[in-house]
Amino acid sequence: MPPARPPYEDLIAHLTRTSPLGPGEAARVVADVLAYFSETTEEFVRRRHGELKARGHTNDEIFPRIAAELRGRRVAAPELSLRQLRRIVYG
Repeated sequence: MPPARPPYEDLIAHLTRTSPLGPGEAARVVADVLAYFSETTEEFVRRRHGELKARGHTNDEIFPRIAAELRGRRVAAPELSLRQLRRIVYG
């Protein structure tokens, strides 16, 4: 069995070719972006609520703002069972 390739090796190589980032820096950027987008909806809502509350916003301001932000945000997909995956494909 060949040795496992680092995750997203192609993306890291692309970043090192097209930016001033070295391989280690590019790998950290990729890891940071993946962590950012792996946040679930619930985690995002809790985090944003805390951030906005800390800035002095009220819940009447916060919840509509979070709802608007969610419409344009990518969040982690929910865990799906094999059965759920099959139902997506075959109905």
